[in-house]
Amino acid sequence: MSAPLSTLKVLDFSTLLPGPFASLLLADMGAEVLRVESPSRMDLVRLLPPHDAGVSASHAYLNRNKRSIALDLKKPEAVEVVKQLVAEYDIVLEQFRPGVMDKLGVGYAALKAINPKLIYVSITGYGQTGPYCDRAGHDINYLALAGIASYTGRRDSGPLPLGIQVADIAGGSLHGVIGLLAAVIQRQATGQGQQVDISMTDCAFSLHGMAGAAYLAAGVEPAMESQALNGGSFYDYYRTRDGRWFAVGSLEPQFMQAFCAALGRPDLAANGLSQKPEVQQALKREIAIAFETRDFAEWSQVFAGLDACVEPMLSLSEAVEHPQIKARGLVTEVPRAGAAPQAQIGCPIKFSEGLPEPRHIGTALGADTEAVLAELGYSAEQIAMLRAQNVVV
Repeated sequence: MSAPLSTLKVLDFSTLLPGPFASLLLADMGAEVLRVESPSRMDLVRLLPPHDAGVSASHAYLNRNKRSIALDLKKPEAVEVVKQLVAEYDIVLEQFRPGVMDKLGVGYAALKAINPKLIYVSITGYGQTGPYCDRAGHDINYLALAGIASYTGRRDSGPLPLGIQVADIAGGSLHGVIGLLAAVIQRQATGQGQQVDISMTDCAFSLHGMAGAAYLAAGVEPAMESQALNGGSFYDYYRTRDGRWFAVGSLEPQFMQAFCAALGRPDLAANGLSQKPEVQQALKREIAIAFETRDFAEWSQVFAGLDACVEPMLSLSEAVEHPQIKARGLVTEVPRAGAAPQAQIGCPIKFSEGLPEPRHIGTALGADTEAVLAELGYSAEQIAMLRAQNVVV
């Protein structure tokens, strides 16, 4: 089956989460992705527990459908291999600090001289410019500096360390894919490539949607539990009698009326649209008291057939078994050599023409080195020599 991105060939120099998640989406949609990995500085995700049949579950997922070539880029012979690959793989994805790829001889300027159509996507914490461009960081740092953490949490306990990496994925991965595909479209019109500069902090800052607009245009500074959608209203989570939770998002009047009727408190519905903080806090207390009267299973039955924007908070194991998740095919079986297929999260992007089935889980380091070099015209003797010199693995 043909796939939407089957004409794209990507050299992926990235490690950890942001770049690999971006190239996972590209590979799922049909792009040919070749990971260029260091034989001496292993991607730490390869070591990340838990392991399934000796392979990191995270690595097996993030790198499915990709090939791997192990090159020591500190050696000129390895740089020469990359330069040959760029003639055909005309998209590069990397997430080193600014200047590192230049020092290795495979920066944008050097590779663009070989292939002017090259699209070169650089994902970093703070971008290619600015006083923080060379500074180290992680997801929690980017969210803190971007201002997101300042109004995400509870007044009495502070900001929350989120369970997913928002800046890494929504910032680096998704914006990286958007920028890459936009550059591909422009190249189709102009014949020219370009460098795409993705800063995870920039992208996190852009996620301020409503709160950012309210501050910049009207000077309203957001704070924890001060807005309708961050705990300042009844739009929140509520504990059941047995310690489970429900998410209540019944903002519209018709949903609020249905919700309050199901609670047995139809009198509360009139307060749902109040802008007064004291009214909202009183409403939250009444809703909390109501939820504490029944167990999770009982409330699940109450709200199962009710269209009121009220849903149970599921564990990951429960979410995997939810009929909506199953119906959307979000769990898929991915082939692996010498063992039964591995269950993984499926591609979330659906096409009416469909996508090809996943081909394989993430491969071993350098699993495709010999095949890739042979495709470039290297003889068996030349490949053996490069191995002996530790240029490739």
